[in-house]
Amino acid sequence: MLMDKPFSPACARNAEPILAILRERLVGRDTVLEIGSGTGQHAVHFAAALPWLQWQSSDRAEHLPGIRLWLDEAALANTLPPLALDVDGAWPTTRYDAVFSANTLHILAWPSVQQLFAKLPTVLAPGGLLIVYGPFNYAGHFTSPSNAAFDAALKAQDPAMGIRDFEAVFELAEAAGLRLLEDHAMPANNRCLVWQAAA
Repeated sequence: MLMDKPFSPACARNAEPILAILRERLVGRDTVLEIGSGTGQHAVHFAAALPWLQWQSSDRAEHLPGIRLWLDEAALANTLPPLALDVDGAWPTTRYDAVFSANTLHILAWPSVQQLFAKLPTVLAPGGLLIVYGPFNYAGHFTSPSNAAFDAALKAQDPAMGIRDFEAVFELAEAAGLRLLEDHAMPANNRCLVWQAAA
């Protein structure tokens, strides 16, 4: 039985605002590892718009067939076959100029978020960028009623999920040797955070 391409309305909505930041930050970069590619929509959208980049999508093995459908249909020269990557398992041995991840930190359990940041130094090239998109709390507070409702919905699905505190994530990034460059306000009460590894 043929599967339909997976589709995320959120990906369709946020792709252009995220692209505006990637287009500026990823000039002069060659390779990007996307962690948690989900449906594969972002990989196709961003790789098409940023043809100088080699885009490496990745996700847990069960999501790879859907990602392949998007990549195969787009047939872009600068997308690689998706990698199986569980942040708690084995990581690639390649180094990348940038790592991008959207809407993952609130889905992963906190120990997995810690593991993700602990592993980043093994895949980021010197001076490499980490770009993370999603909702965050600041000083322990939700930034909007809609984010509070979203957090409650996540925790009802799985108590290990939830919107993360910016300060806690900042500490993990600092421990991984990353320096925060930018914190962008994004539509729908999301943020786009840009860190850089030491050169």
